Amino acid sequence: MKTLPLEEALPCRVLALLVLVLFYGIYFGKAMAQKRKGIQTRQIGRRKERNIHTVELLMSAATLLTPASQFLSLALGWSCFPANARFTGFLLGDGIFLTSVLTMRDSWRAGIPDRDKTKLITSGIYAYSRNPAFLGFDLMYLGTFLLLGNWLTGLCSAFAILTLHLQILQEERFLEAAF
Repeated sequence: MKTLPLEEALPCRVLALLVLVLFYGIYFGKAMAQKRKGIQTRQIGRRKERNIHTVELLMSAATLLTPASQFLSLALGWSCFPANARFTGFLLGDGIFLTSVLTMRDSWRAGIPDRDKTKLITSGIYAYSRNPAFLGFDLMYLGTFLLLGNWLTGLCSAFAILTLHLQILQEERFLEAAF
């Protein structure tokens, strides 16, 4: 009986689904926990400055299209990468994202707040990276693209990573002015 390499024996679609459910579960779970405390997590598109508003709307579109492409790719079984290329980075992205969200506690927001005042977090993972949540997103998008390996997730992942980078640049300007 021929034994398959570990990468080929593992159920890629099930693993990808688990990673996606974990990642998006962290995001929506944190948002729901903050909502129970009266905190408005989603701040995207609330700012009136045109450049901030535009980037946040593009980022919002990207972060909606990307999971749609990921789940569609899973449902249709689209993958063109060899099995040994599929297991890179996506769990690391989940771990970094979870750590960053937990470290930020109630200061975590999606988008630049227009009225909410938060604390500047400089401890934990934020002592090493100013944007670990975005790093987590980027690694998850890259890892999921490698896991699913098709043009649709590739394009959506690249679009999401680009818009998240534009958001980082805006948030850095906001943080410098606010703190």
